[in-house]
Amino acid sequence: MENVKEKLFNKGFISITIINFIVYLVYYLLMVIIAVIAQDNLHATLGQAGLASGIYIIGTLLARLFVGKKLELVGRKAVLRYGALFYLATTIAYLYIPVIPMLYLVRFLNGFGYGTVSTATNAIVTAYIPKSRHGEGINYYGLSTSLAAAIGPFLGMVLLNLTNFHFIIIFSIVLIVLTTVACFAFPVKNIELSEMHRATLSKRGLDSFIEKKVIFIASMAFLMGLSYSSVLAFLSSYAKVIHLVEASSFFFVVYALVITATRPLSGQIFDKYGERFVMYPSYMFLTLGLALLSITNAGWMLLISGALIGLGYGTFMSNGQAVCLKTVSDKHRIGIALSTYFIGLDLGLGIGPYILGELRTLLTFQQVYLVAGILPILCILLYKFFYHADRK
Repeated sequence: MENVKEKLFNKGFISITIINFIVYLVYYLLMVIIAVIAQDNLHATLGQAGLASGIYIIGTLLARLFVGKKLELVGRKAVLRYGALFYLATTIAYLYIPVIPMLYLVRFLNGFGYGTVSTATNAIVTAYIPKSRHGEGINYYGLSTSLAAAIGPFLGMVLLNLTNFHFIIIFSIVLIVLTTVACFAFPVKNIELSEMHRATLSKRGLDSFIEKKVIFIASMAFLMGLSYSSVLAFLSSYAKVIHLVEASSFFFVVYALVITATRPLSGQIFDKYGERFVMYPSYMFLTLGLALLSITNAGWMLLISGALIGLGYGTFMSNGQAVCLKTVSDKHRIGIALSTYFIGLDLGLGIGPYILGELRTLLTFQQVYLVAGILPILCILLYKFFYHADRK
């Protein structure tokens, strides 16, 4: 048993996890500040600022649709390396965004680059995780995503207060240059396809883009992403309204600490007892966190809400990915399955800032967070009555 456990933390697993961390770090760093930049530098409305945040994810969504299908046909190695180059080029393009339409274009293309690289890393890591430890392995790997989701916004908010947008972009470019070098140095092994599998992936039907077996969990990811987008896109603006800007800088630090402490345990629970023992609590914690955020009037309340949101969204994000691996057994379909899952997640994160930004014209920030908190409750009901894959 000890030998099996040691195999999880091999060189390939650690390397691709670090690459994934930096890719997601830059994504979250820019996501949390872009709405503020659009309003302050380009005089955008809150709805336009929300679209500037969300259109990035639309680019990511299209990348996942295209790359999920082509990943095994083109080869994981080529997708990872050339995707990293495109991600770098489109990040450099942030240095020239004089008007809102140009910002939209750069955000869209940068999202496509991010989606390409992250789709490749999510598939590549599965080759380094023992089948008997999918839940634990994906949760450790998921720490790279969840920590990036915490450290990225923290860095973004701190750098925005201490420096300027130009410095933040240069900082991001340096990180992606290092990532691109690592992607070319990392020895990725492509999946060998039989003629039958190659013919299947080459078809133009829906099955070549979407894995039907994971549509339900992808739908849950959409609702969870939509709910969490309220935090990513508007926490900075909300913190100013409730006069807790300083405390808000530590919101994502608490989020990260909670995820780091609980992620390994949630993976073990997933493998030993089944997914529902992890998924139901994740829905409930996100609702509680958003409800508390809606009534926050003190720093300690804001930080507790960050902890609860971490237990909710952070736990769901990786374990939803583990559900996909548990559901799909064919190796040649793993890339499409994970792409389908992240399409749901990214679509929620992408359209959420725009929808909730427009809703903000009718409601207060507090009411918007209450509305966002209803969505995980809907997930509980749907999961209870319509999902039957896990009866362990």
